Amino acid sequence: MFNEHDRVVLTNDVPGERLKAGDVGTIVHVHRGGVAFEVEFFTLDGDTAAIATVPASGLRTVTHRDITHARQLELPV
Repeated sequence: MFNEHDRVVLTNDVPGERLKAGDVGTIVHVHRGGVAFEVEFFTLDGDTAAIATVPASGLRTVTHRDITHARQLELPV
């Protein structure tokens, strides 16, 4: 179970938000007791890149073995 303010990792791409599996975000809202979560994703300089509603099955917890990896956010078409 995830809680507000937990850092989480996407396990699936969210193409409509230009997010990729492996992106790290912070839960800002829990929907219906944990069925889905509103997750905010930031650029490394602190700007909000996206806010997406993600089902619990599309997230995993951050572990002590995870490292930060940078990628360029794709521009909208």
